[in-house]
Amino acid sequence: MTDAANRVWQTCRISTSATVLLVENITLDEIDRQIVHCLAVDGRASFSQIAEILGVSDQTVARRYRRLRSAGVLRVVGLKARHKVGSLGWFLRMRCVPGSGPAIAAALARRPDTAWIQLLSGDTEVLCAIRGDAREEHESLLARLPRSSRIVAVTAYSLLHMFAGGTAALGFLSVLPEERVEPLRHPVREGHVELGELDLALFEALGVDGRVGNADLAAALGWSESTVRRRMDQLRDVGMLYFDLEMDMPTFGFRASAWLWMSVPPSNLAEAGGALAKFPEVAYAAATTGPANLAVCAVCRDETEFYEFMTAKVGTLPGVERVETAPIIRTIKQASPNAFPAAQA
Repeated sequence: MTDAANRVWQTCRISTSATVLLVENITLDEIDRQIVHCLAVDGRASFSQIAEILGVSDQTVARRYRRLRSAGVLRVVGLKARHKVGSLGWFLRMRCVPGSGPAIAAALARRPDTAWIQLLSGDTEVLCAIRGDAREEHESLLARLPRSSRIVAVTAYSLLHMFAGGTAALGFLSVLPEERVEPLRHPVREGHVELGELDLALFEALGVDGRVGNADLAAALGWSESTVRRRMDQLRDVGMLYFDLEMDMPTFGFRASAWLWMSVPPSNLAEAGGALAKFPEVAYAAATTGPANLAVCAVCRDETEFYEFMTAKVGTLPGVERVETAPIIRTIKQASPNAFPAAQA
């Protein structure tokens, strides 16, 4: 984590009056879930905007959000849209010696170029997303892995096209009618911006806390508040910057998540991917290279719901020849390259 990101983290600790803790038992009610739905639509929506939609006070929304964040079960992060920089990155599936998965995952989580590090299939497999701009992709991916005899096999998947992902694929969190949250949606237009020093600093800082105030952000980065606000708006307007939610899924009632590695004929790939993107259980879906050409992350409440998703929805997709499922046992790191500092201890 850079000095700027560390300053943002310290600012967040002060502004919330609480250090992020390891996940604790926490009870959620309908207002909590509605707040999370609003944040899934716009992670930087003001407390007053959310309060108006929900019919509660600003103080209620602020208190509820800070409670969830300080408990370590929810964080808003600002991220760079990978497709805007010419590459969606890579997935690496690592088969490990039994018992070694947690240590390998923890080592990978400390790297700034990794995200979505998860233990799969009884802790014998680690999934890791590698971030890399197009200009960096000539480097050997395997050379950047921790060298360990405990990794017995590695399969690399280059991500070619994203059908579902980010806040556009958090349908499983929906508890409010679409018309109520529509005012929060941030319109995105076609366009491109060249990234500079300020942009890189913004991505780093917002990867720690996507809701840090403009004044605190400006102070941490050493730019004026008006410049920071204007540049953030420009990045959002063209879709270069978006805000995502990092969550402890079991706390929110989702205890059966899995990756699906699907083989689909190329002639059916776009149709199958587009159909998957419409299912609320699908948090991510992308066309890939490798032994399977469609990678899907499904989030369900329990095994019964997952079974129904597989049989009633995946089973009806056109042209699917093969599906391999890998249950997610534990998530070590989520979308941001900056994990919670408490989780890094």
